[in-house]
Amino acid sequence: MSETIPPCPKCQSEYVYQDQSLLICPECNCEWDPSENDDEIIVKDIHGNKLAVGDKLTLVKDLKVKGSSIVLKIGTKAIIKRLLEGDHPLDCKMDGYGDMLIKADKVKKA
Repeated sequence: MSETIPPCPKCQSEYVYQDQSLLICPECNCEWDPSENDDEIIVKDIHGNKLAVGDKLTLVKDLKVKGSSIVLKIGTKAIIKRLLEGDHPLDCKMDGYGDMLIKADKVKKA
């Protein structure tokens, strides 16, 4: 076989096998598609729509800004500046409030 199967990205096991288009690790039960780009950050809004840099968003609930008395109201518009890894993956410019990090489950694509 000319194509080698890479080790598991989670546990580095060499016992990975292929099942149709997925690679599966029997040691940690990790499954992944080798054709997907691992460097791409995938973030989805509250309705499951994939978000990208430059998308326009709308808040789906009121949010209290941590460390201040500001409350962002439902319907506030935002534009995604960049996508990040972690708890607050959206770096946005909020209309009337400036730049903020927001959780993806608090917004919908406008």
